[in-house]
Amino acid sequence: MTEDDPVETDGLLTIGAFAARARLSAKALRLYDRMGLLPPAYVDEVNGYRYYRADQVERARLVALLRQLDMPLARIAEIVDVVELDGERAAERLAAYWAEAEERFASQRTLAAYLRGRLSGREPGMGGMDGTYGTFVVETVDTAPQVVLTQSRHTMVDELPAWIGASLGRLEEGAKACGGITGAPFVVYHSEVSMESDGPAESCVPVADLDAAKVWAAEQGPAWNTKVRVEPAGRLAYTRITKAQVAYPQIGAAFEAVERWIAERGLRITGPCREIYFTDWDTAGPEDPVCDVAFPVAS
Repeated sequence: MTEDDPVETDGLLTIGAFAARARLSAKALRLYDRMGLLPPAYVDEVNGYRYYRADQVERARLVALLRQLDMPLARIAEIVDVVELDGERAAERLAAYWAEAEERFASQRTLAAYLRGRLSGREPGMGGMDGTYGTFVVETVDTAPQVVLTQSRHTMVDELPAWIGASLGRLEEGAKACGGITGAPFVVYHSEVSMESDGPAESCVPVADLDAAKVWAAEQGPAWNTKVRVEPAGRLAYTRITKAQVAYPQIGAAFEAVERWIAERGLRITGPCREIYFTDWDTAGPEDPVCDVAFPVAS
């Protein structure tokens, strides 16, 4: 008899019998054993054969179902380890994973559309005089002067999302001592941020009190590279994008659409491009508008 033979002995199932009952392969069961997800009830010290109890079938089937969601084994372990003690907690962990997955799928869907346009030769920015460029509608808005707290950093694109969240969080906390926030936070790109270029990028939070902002920025010291400046009045050409479209590299299509719109109207770009975050990122869904991609322009 080999380990894979589907037989039962002394109330225990060989890996072959257990695999048939759980509708899993013996190879998968060996992997789950190595990962600590589904250890056998008994391992023969002489031949190393694995044996399972019949009541382990339910756990094995749960693992298999979660794998069908493309869930990493480490995340599966977080669910199956608590399900018998706290089913509600296990359900919450599954819901959290699926929310992340849906956000990832939405981002991949927009990336696939972007790449189809690239591969087929259809430029993502092509459009008409009505301001519609593919999936992007480009408009302009006049802006008033703003006092802004800022933090700058050289960063590559893979570290950018985490840095934006952390830096804007620090500045929004600091805004409490500067008369409060008076406008949507934004991120300015003084040079390209990509897999090959590190910017720098500058996080900005508009605040009410210039003098208080100067004091707060000075108190932070050089560690966070925190400054205060006045953003001048001007005009922005922008397009509004969803949370899924913010992901790199598909966000590049939005920047390209705005740049083409500006060029076709004979306008001049007068400053670095930026992303303006006008809603709460954490509560927004993948298809919710969250950000304006914008360039300062003049005639």
